[in-house]
Amino acid sequence: MSTWVLLRGLMREARHWGDFPAQFQKITGAQKVVTLDFPGNGSLHAQASPTSVAGMAESCRSQLERLGHRPPYNVLALSLGAMVAVSWSERHPQELGRMVLINTSLAPYNPFYQRMRPRNYPGLLRFLVFNSIPARERSVLHITSNKQCTVQQRTALLEQWESYAGECPVSRTNILRQLSAAATFRAAPVPPPVPVLLLSGKQDHLVNVKCSLTLAQRWRCEIRLHPTAGHDIPLDDGEWVAKQVKDWLVA
Repeated sequence: MSTWVLLRGLMREARHWGDFPAQFQKITGAQKVVTLDFPGNGSLHAQASPTSVAGMAESCRSQLERLGHRPPYNVLALSLGAMVAVSWSERHPQELGRMVLINTSLAPYNPFYQRMRPRNYPGLLRFLVFNSIPARERSVLHITSNKQCTVQQRTALLEQWESYAGECPVSRTNILRQLSAAATFRAAPVPPPVPVLLLSGKQDHLVNVKCSLTLAQRWRCEIRLHPTAGHDIPLDDGEWVAKQVKDWLVA
């Protein structure tokens, strides 16, 4: 059975998946689930982030080889991670079995104002100028999640994220390098050479749901929409994500 590789997005690390990997493995019956960090994030925060999405994909391949995992891999990826998965499929299609792409956006298919809603530009600028960890993590949670939780649960989650950022800080330079990689990546003008399932939150405040709808139309692949989830659907409703993947696998 293929290994499932989970990839997150900009400035995030493997620990931000929370309990989702275990939940995903239990519901789908996946034999192996591996979470990776991109250089510049998490366990690799001291490294320079690649300035290209292809460079991030190559890092994933190298990490998996060092860990002893062999292709083919199935990839579940969110946001920037989904761009990395697409690049990987273009460069090494024989290594991937399937891809589940969550709330992604891609040039040349999606215009810039849909790929990142303009109302988020000031917040992004604040990340880069002030770089206050508590303020940054509060903004990230506000922009990416619609999770219904108590004040105590929200406080606990933010404290956890702040501890991650303190232990493995993402430098301003690496944030810029990751942003540059995402902004300059252009997918091939043809569908990926592996089966794709698109998942998108209708209430995504960061990336317009039209991005995923356009990709589904152009690629003629299956798409499933969550009615209330935001950008980070695995955080908002991880059980829903895992069930969609399970249903897709047995269809």
